[in-house]
Amino acid sequence: MAGRLTTFSKFLITLVIMGIIGYGLYFFLNKTEEGASLKDKIEETTGTSSGDKSGQSGDATGSVTNGSTDAPAGKSAAARKAGTDEDVLKVQIFTWGGYAPGLYFNEGAEWSEKSRFYKEYGLKVDFVLIDDFEGSRKAWEVDEVDLLGQETGAMNTEMERLAKYDPRVFIQVDWSRGGDAVVVARNIKTVNDLKGKKIAYGGFSPSVSFLAHMLESAGMDFDDVERVEVASAPDAANAFKSGKVDAAIVWSPDDEACKRAVAGSKVLQSTVEASNIIADVFMVKNAYLKKNRDKLEKFYEGWMKGAAEINASKNNLAKSARIMSEVTGVPPADSEGMIGSVRLTTHGDNQDFFGQNTNFKGVTGESLYNKMGNKFAELEQAPAKRPQWRSLAWAGAVQKSKLEGRTHTSEKEKEYTPPTAKDKAAPAISSKPISIAFPSGKFQLDENAKTIIDLQFADIAKSYRNTRIRVEGNTDNVGKMAMNMSLSEKRARAVATYLQKQYNMNANRFIVVGNGPNKPVKGCEQNQDNACKAKNRRTEFQLVAE
Repeated sequence: MAGRLTTFSKFLITLVIMGIIGYGLYFFLNKTEEGASLKDKIEETTGTSSGDKSGQSGDATGSVTNGSTDAPAGKSAAARKAGTDEDVLKVQIFTWGGYAPGLYFNEGAEWSEKSRFYKEYGLKVDFVLIDDFEGSRKAWEVDEVDLLGQETGAMNTEMERLAKYDPRVFIQVDWSRGGDAVVVARNIKTVNDLKGKKIAYGGFSPSVSFLAHMLESAGMDFDDVERVEVASAPDAANAFKSGKVDAAIVWSPDDEACKRAVAGSKVLQSTVEASNIIADVFMVKNAYLKKNRDKLEKFYEGWMKGAAEINASKNNLAKSARIMSEVTGVPPADSEGMIGSVRLTTHGDNQDFFGQNTNFKGVTGESLYNKMGNKFAELEQAPAKRPQWRSLAWAGAVQKSKLEGRTHTSEKEKEYTPPTAKDKAAPAISSKPISIAFPSGKFQLDENAKTIIDLQFADIAKSYRNTRIRVEGNTDNVGKMAMNMSLSEKRARAVATYLQKQYNMNANRFIVVGNGPNKPVKGCEQNQDNACKAKNRRTEFQLVAE
């Protein structure tokens, strides 16, 4: 029969139990995700940080101060924790659907052993939500984040400020597909109707890209409208809702709010139609790239896997929306809507964007950057001397990736059914007349005519990839009606055929119409002189929404 425990034995047992409890608490706080999260909350509450080894961190303005544990505006506890681990790739994001693939592949904002970046590549990634534009730039400048969210066209406006960091763009994450739109008052039916009207838009932003492309589709430029530049797209929406302007370039979901607020208003055009004008990318400092090329290559490939999986499965889309909701606070249904308003670009899309596919005839990063650089410079919002795309773009990750298969291929041309008589009469959202000189009685295109099409319309056709194009041929009143009707249709068809073959466009996308002399230019209805006859001998390009 065992005897009673001595006082000393009880003391030893107590020490053992306390040791076990202490070790268990240590393991929980330092070796598990739940413990790390609890420790973060304690640090936030007490204002201490057991992980800060340097005694330095970014303050609210992005500067570096001794002994401060404050972070740039919008920075999460995850970002502060990531700052103690040099192995972690810190990625700045906005509340935007295009960032879904990274969050989905990472299984959330913070790196963990569940992250597929970690499981498949051994890569630790933390996503840092900084919706404040200026705060995001300052965080990147002081190395609080390694990757910075950018938009290809508007990037031109920041080159003076960011050039000293020798930046590089290495991945395209999306094309806007409905996230940007123009709302218009009741009396405006086409883009052409905006001539002389007041249009509000956010300066130094992708809204300028939308405005520039929209006006170009109607043969207009900035000077053809009364521009009302405001600080941001939400400010443009407020200007429209208050009746101060006739139209506004806005971001979703403000387009719906504008329609509810202004009776009879509507969305005239969005990036559903203007499908290839706003492209989001990530920027990295060249110094970081040189030291961490392997990390960026792994990040790129993981992100591309995430994009392909979301694009291919509604279940994966729903999962990515749930994760985005947890990170941003946007409800899951709205998060799914945000993701649906972009094209999550694949590896094939990136090959096209970075000029790695020599057969690609669409919009590339270089063509978009150059075009919008000129437009922003015209508004004095970008320097006349800017870095060349070749010095900004790093295609190393795209080249290194071996991703193959249907889900990783580039976006296919939209499938169009053969045009009908209804399509020939459908209202246009914009019209651009172009004078293409044909020899009398002829319909074949000479080299000069092809050059005019290349310079004056090809870019529009590529930018509005998801929109039908109606090509209308017109003549003066010289000659017999039947001959003019037939000739005008043959000329229009010759133009459509050239665009189809030269730029690999779907033949069914084109609606070919021959008007003969029946649609003269306003003021030249009688073909009263040679100048009017010349104006009437035109080819008109119209964008027609489905």
